[in-house]
Amino acid sequence: MAYQYVVAVIVSLLGFAFLYKRITRSKEKASSSVFGEENCVELTGNLEVDAGNTTDVIIVGAGVAGAALAYTLGKDGRRVRVIERDLNEPDRIVGELLQPGGYLKLIELGLEDCVEQIDAQRVYGYALFKDGKNTKLSYPLENFRSDVAGRSFHNGRFIQRMRHKAANLPNVSLEQGSVTSLLEEKGTIKGIQYKTKGGEEFTAYAPLTIVCDGGFSNLRRVLCNPKVDVPSCFVGLILENCELPHANHGHVILADPSPILFYPISSTEVRCLVDVPGQKVPSVSNGEMAHYLKTTVAPQIPPELYTAFITAVNKGNIRSMTNRSMPATPLPTPGALLMGDAFNMRHPLTGGGMTVALSDIVLLRDLLRPLHNLHDASALGRYLESFYTLRKPVASTINTLAGALYKVFSVSPDAAMEEMREACFDYLSLGGSFSTGPISLLSGLNPHPISLVIHFFSVAIYGVGRLLLPFPSPARIWTGVRLISGASGIIFPIIRAEGIRQMFFPATVPAYYRAPPVD
Repeated sequence: MAYQYVVAVIVSLLGFAFLYKRITRSKEKASSSVFGEENCVELTGNLEVDAGNTTDVIIVGAGVAGAALAYTLGKDGRRVRVIERDLNEPDRIVGELLQPGGYLKLIELGLEDCVEQIDAQRVYGYALFKDGKNTKLSYPLENFRSDVAGRSFHNGRFIQRMRHKAANLPNVSLEQGSVTSLLEEKGTIKGIQYKTKGGEEFTAYAPLTIVCDGGFSNLRRVLCNPKVDVPSCFVGLILENCELPHANHGHVILADPSPILFYPISSTEVRCLVDVPGQKVPSVSNGEMAHYLKTTVAPQIPPELYTAFITAVNKGNIRSMTNRSMPATPLPTPGALLMGDAFNMRHPLTGGGMTVALSDIVLLRDLLRPLHNLHDASALGRYLESFYTLRKPVASTINTLAGALYKVFSVSPDAAMEEMREACFDYLSLGGSFSTGPISLLSGLNPHPISLVIHFFSVAIYGVGRLLLPFPSPARIWTGVRLISGASGIIFPIIRAEGIRQMFFPATVPAYYRAPPVD
């Protein structure tokens, strides 16, 4: 633990100088289905069962990551085969908010039209609520073209749009089936074994297999060392025909015991996600959940949403899911890669998952473009180890922010951590760089690790300053010490799990410099 205090003191001094300068300056200035009327679209494949050389890439899973990747690689001329367990339109309560940074990646991939014709809503920032106070935090979008903003939507509609676009490419096959295992030979993945919808068993071969089968992946153990944590659960509701206090903004209520989220997912619907700490939620079937939502949650939400919230609870369509976090700990394996939630997860509080996945796809596309031949598994495997290093600064920044903010925004029995929670709200309310810096991190527009650390400890220093002014007392000084220690105890374990060297000094990792293999 000693290193945490040393690093915290150094970063705190830097942050204090930055904070003092900025405060001084501040004072001086004073719907219908996606494909028509059917919710289930039979996306028939363009490729027959592999004879050995007809496929370049097999993709397991056609969620956000798998569908976007299939289109991207197919557009680059790769022969792609996608096996997806269920081609019906997904119905999920997360994956509904795409940050502006993720939308920019959609543009890079040529997929921005997938948020059209699904009644998606533009999102321009967040509103924070705490103890009757609220503050609005806008995305810094001034330097981008007019359509750049966040997007919120029904997750399934978005996925079906991407599946349809991928399946329309002549060299992409999208089939329904359940992958049961990866085919391994002398340490190299050669393909997959899967069962069709009718129960028939097949094998498929390709020089590269990419596993994107989601947060509950049953294949990831072959390709990584999964350390899944379940900090909480989300309880989801849909509020109908109501107006958010701040239109076209996500709303975060710093409630007791943990945050509550609201954001639009269509022109008439608002998604509500209630975070419940731990791995169990009150029972829906016996009425415990409805009672909890009405007595504990409802009194803490903005008055403008109260009636619609109670109506949604009474309607009874209450769903829940576990929130999972898992740092990326790959086991580099020739012939295979992991991507999406199968590979890396973070708390969904900040809506960063799709941004990370799309950023990874852009990176992988650029790495594969120089390669004409993927059949040298050993050389390809060594080369693609650079993917795991190059993705780290962006992915780890978004992951760390999500985990740290969830802990800061949740109620703690520790008075010092409650001071940190209050300080975070007030710091963001200062405006200027105090809000644009953190919101740039959150939005994926400026995902830099150093910026994250500076702002995080600036919040801690701001909290200490509030404690010590106008006159410090021994009790207040001790609370300040515990605040800095507690802040260090939140962020440093997350950074350590993400990988300090890869996150802050990726250029020192040998894989950073891997050159494409010679064809």
